[in-house]
Amino acid sequence: MNTTILTTEALAKSYRGRRVVDHVSLEIKAGEIVGLLGPNGAGKTTTFYMVVGLIRPDAGTVYLDGNPLTRLAMHQRAHMGIGYLAQEPSIFRKLTVEENLRAIVETLSLSRPQQRERVRRLLNEFNLSALRDIKGYALSGGERRRVELARLLVTSP
Repeated sequence: MNTTILTTEALAKSYRGRRVVDHVSLEIKAGEIVGLLGPNGAGKTTTFYMVVGLIRPDAGTVYLDGNPLTRLAMHQRAHMGIGYLAQEPSIFRKLTVEENLRAIVETLSLSRPQQRERVRRLLNEFNLSALRDIKGYALSGGERRRVELARLLVTSP
């Protein structure tokens, strides 16, 4: 049985009197991969930004595991497991791969041993162990993307 983990109810957004998202409701179950399809200007990005907290909807609600997120700041949503990976590179270029992960894990309420274990697990999971001491600026585009994905998942248990 797949439980619903993310729900949007009647999300709406207008810019300068033009409705760009008109009462979008979604129900996303655990393990599902969902894509929003439509022409340019259809509101796909705006809908996504409302879910992750970059944009506040004019109407509607976003729920994670039944808990309302709509009024929470982006960093609060991140602690609950909602993340956003921008198209632009976002790693700290002067930090090593391991330091990039530690910079995020240190914001969590975990003991030092738990932090070290979380970083170790992500380094292994994303095949980054051999790159742990390499600075961000020296990574290839694909390696940087793997670090960004690992950083995004640092907050996930």
